[in-house]
Amino acid sequence: MNTYQTTQIAKIIGIHPNTVRLYEKLGLIPKAKRQKNGYRIFTDFHVEQFRLARAALKVEILQNGLRKTAMNIIKISATGNFDKAIALTDKYLKQLKQEKSNAEEAIDIVKNLLSGKYNSNEFLLKRKEVSDYLNISMDTLRNWELNGLLTVKRKSNGYRVYTDEDLRRLKIIRALRCANYSLSAILRMLNALSNNPEIDIRNIIGMPEESDDIITAYDKLLLSLHDAKQNALFMKVTLINMKKMFQTNLPL
Repeated sequence: MNTYQTTQIAKIIGIHPNTVRLYEKLGLIPKAKRQKNGYRIFTDFHVEQFRLARAALKVEILQNGLRKTAMNIIKISATGNFDKAIALTDKYLKQLKQEKSNAEEAIDIVKNLLSGKYNSNEFLLKRKEVSDYLNISMDTLRNWELNGLLTVKRKSNGYRVYTDEDLRRLKIIRALRCANYSLSAILRMLNALSNNPEIDIRNIIGMPEESDDIITAYDKLLLSLHDAKQNALFMKVTLINMKKMFQTNLPL
């Protein structure tokens, strides 16, 4: 197996030598063996592990534990447990598929709201039920409410209850948050939509700050999800190849 020094591995991967040391400190690569003079010695396993980590960390979607899952895949692979890392990558791909479905549902909700197709139904859910249904934490729901994104009704006993209209609004908010839009930007869009149902939703969503590119939130989210899926597929292929190459000859 080939060996490399820190500067060589940095050049191969295209990163700064300090980043090599940071990855090692964070457990994203195995700890390198050291020569008598203290210099780190890396192997082909480290090279492939770096490539895996770089692909995994390209993801821009932070919501619903996707970033955490990607980090776990890297760390598990670094220990040489490729079977577990591959299984977790399959789960990650399913999560990305679900987030794509969530985003597409949010798009349909907005289109139907604008066309006036929705009528209110009278079912009511508690906060815990909404949290489970939407796969978001109760703290997140509280935060959105405190920031004025949603006004929740209360029953006579003081318990908050959520209607189907609230659920539709929450699905829109969730998708926009996954697209990394700020709470203030989302509130602006929702207020504009409430004040004028005939408004061009894409212009409101995509209204940029002075330094931002003009891009719609959903287009941005779906593009990020597509890129994340491609990265995840690359990760799976890399892990399968690493298992074949290093399973019986790990430099740990």
